[in-house]
Amino acid sequence: MQMQQVHYFLALCEELNFTRAARRCGVSQPSLSTAVSALERELGGALFHRKRSIALTGLGRAVRPYLDEIARNADHARELARTLTRRPVADRSARQAVDSSKHPSI
Repeated sequence: MQMQQVHYFLALCEELNFTRAARRCGVSQPSLSTAVSALERELGGALFHRKRSIALTGLGRAVRPYLDEIARNADHARELARTLTRRPVADRSARQAVDSSKHPSI
């Protein structure tokens, strides 16, 4: 399962339209459709009824909360990583000065 597939699935859940979901994700409709089909193969069944209108299947409704949680957790992990890797410039300069004093150039 790829994060891209999860995002495409969730966009399609909200839009219930392949073209609008693809536009929202910034990809072509065939790319979105291929990714969702691959996710369906991996999960073992159809996630959407594809007739005149798009609707979630029972499997789609069952897995949606889990895939939504995966997306939220990935967002939280990225946010945490950005917070932890952001350092003030003064802090970096002080650390570089200490590091260079430990290993003076010869």
